[in-house]
Amino acid sequence: MTHIDTLAEIGTSTWLDDLSRDRLKSGNLAEVIKNKSIVGVTTNPAIFAAAMSKGTAYDADIAQLKEAGTSVDEAVYALAIDDVRDACDQFAEIYKSTGGKDGRVSIEVDPRISADTEATVAQAKELWAKVDRPNLMVKIPATDGSLPAITEALAEGISVNVTLIFSLERYQQVIDAFKDGIKKAAEAGKDVSQIHSVASFFVSRLDTEVDARLEKIGTDEALALRGKAGVANAQLAYALFQEQLANATDLPEGANPQRPLWASTGVKNPQYPATLYVSELAGPETVNTMPEGTIDAVLEQGNLHGDTLTGARAEAEKVMADVAAAGIDFADVFAVLEKESVDKFVAAWDELLESMAVRL
Repeated sequence: MTHIDTLAEIGTSTWLDDLSRDRLKSGNLAEVIKNKSIVGVTTNPAIFAAAMSKGTAYDADIAQLKEAGTSVDEAVYALAIDDVRDACDQFAEIYKSTGGKDGRVSIEVDPRISADTEATVAQAKELWAKVDRPNLMVKIPATDGSLPAITEALAEGISVNVTLIFSLERYQQVIDAFKDGIKKAAEAGKDVSQIHSVASFFVSRLDTEVDARLEKIGTDEALALRGKAGVANAQLAYALFQEQLANATDLPEGANPQRPLWASTGVKNPQYPATLYVSELAGPETVNTMPEGTIDAVLEQGNLHGDTLTGARAEAEKVMADVAAAGIDFADVFAVLEKESVDKFVAAWDELLESMAVRL
């Protein structure tokens, strides 16, 4: 039994937030699955930008793509799809043994089209078909333009990882989009028991933004509230999940509730415990996707103290109220974070395309 196994007993599945050709071909991913109890993988544009822009693991495939006259965009997705398909195969047994809840691998739609519903739906369908594995999840951001795409992708029978959620208001919209999509899938005759979804709530980025604003305010009361908003906000999201999804009676028969997923769980402030966003966000029916450094910290340190989500609502509401009373405008914080996060993924994608153009 490792601390990650203990976390699983509490109810939180641990997914690795990283993927590369080197991990796949060296046997590292298989080793991580076996020795670190990892039951899924998430990717994003920044992860693929880091993987594909260095080393030689992709050289042979890039040479073939160049010979075929493949465009830069097509080359990037061809390489990413191959990696994700390979990872799906390595998680196939976990996928089967967990009834589809885990053993999942996520690939994200092009962040540059997050405001274009039709383009997002089209690419989600294309990725689903090209990877052609039942344990794939297609990541779609929870932006205004992409919310309808979440519904339509689910209605097509595509398992969706909804990403870049920061506020409870946006999470409510995601829940509504999920429920609409599952109902449409059932009405279209899809087997809804085979459709799974997670809602990725970003944690550490909220603390980074709020802490900077609290430090600017500078009062003792404000400074004492640093490092608290991220956990409290996620705990409130979990309370919303329990209310509307955990025991939902308005889902089609056989449908799986959309689980909360804690993302951005590597601490940005080195003064905070490395396991902060794991030990304080452990509870039934959740997923935590972590960089390997955070996984290793949990394995080494543990610091787990049971279910820290169930029953946490009242204290979390107080924390958020205290932070707001100290002078933090959460509406502005959430708007800034959503825009910055989309912009960062677009920048990473552009960087990857430039790098791939040179290599081609």
